[in-house]
Amino acid sequence: MKTVSIPDAVRFKSLQTGDIRENYLLDSLMQPGTVQLAYVDMERTVLGGVVPLGDSLSLPNPKLLRATSFTERREVGIMNVGGSGVVVVDDKRYDMSYRDALYVGRGEHTVSFESTDQQNPACFYLVSYPAHASFPVRHARVSDAEPLRLGSAEESNKRTIYKYIFNGGIESCQLVLGFTEMHPGSVWNTMPAHYHSRRSEVYFYFGLPERSVVFHLMGEPDETRHIVVRNQQAAISPPWSIHAGAATSNYSFVWAMGGENQDYTDMIPVDMDKIR
Repeated sequence: MKTVSIPDAVRFKSLQTGDIRENYLLDSLMQPGTVQLAYVDMERTVLGGVVPLGDSLSLPNPKLLRATSFTERREVGIMNVGGSGVVVVDDKRYDMSYRDALYVGRGEHTVSFESTDQQNPACFYLVSYPAHASFPVRHARVSDAEPLRLGSAEESNKRTIYKYIFNGGIESCQLVLGFTEMHPGSVWNTMPAHYHSRRSEVYFYFGLPERSVVFHLMGEPDETRHIVVRNQQAAISPPWSIHAGAATSNYSFVWAMGGENQDYTDMIPVDMDKIR
């Protein structure tokens, strides 16, 4: 499991593009036939990608966690951004179609992953945070999610937000998770921008056509920077950083948050005239 240490807001100002990418971008989570995990010291987050081919892949228990199982003291949100697959939790099977989500609560669970068709494998993106209480495993489909429609075609930001794990939806300790789908012709996400002072956030971009890119904005509102993000890559956003961007086509992204508050609307908006 890779370990990622996040520079603070002061050090961030002096970083070059390569440094920002190294510290805030995970660009190789989805590797065929493997489980890839990264431990981020911000909120003690674990991010992962699982791409099963012919054989089932099990969620490992890295030594760094000092636990009897991965989920002994952790909760996990899983979303399938590839072909059809199955997640098995303690021998119970959950069929996972494209954009289905699964919440696995704290407990000594065994978790494994399968693809229905190895020619079109499932791609399971996972986000995990420490948990102080146990909640039941829950499976959610797009039809189960609470949609929120925002933006407009005129502003190039018409989008639909689907909430899965949040205060009022699937229960969790601190994990908040869902995804945003940009409509055709719209490319701007999360603009006007905001940040969260009491929780961190991670964007995992998917559904980007080949050779398309996202110019992902981050940094403090009055001194923004950007990195180029491609399909199935994750950008880490600390509590002091905005998170927004524009792409060369429409796309989708999984948003996941962890910290003090599960209220989806707990954010600090930034006026457009304050962005620098």
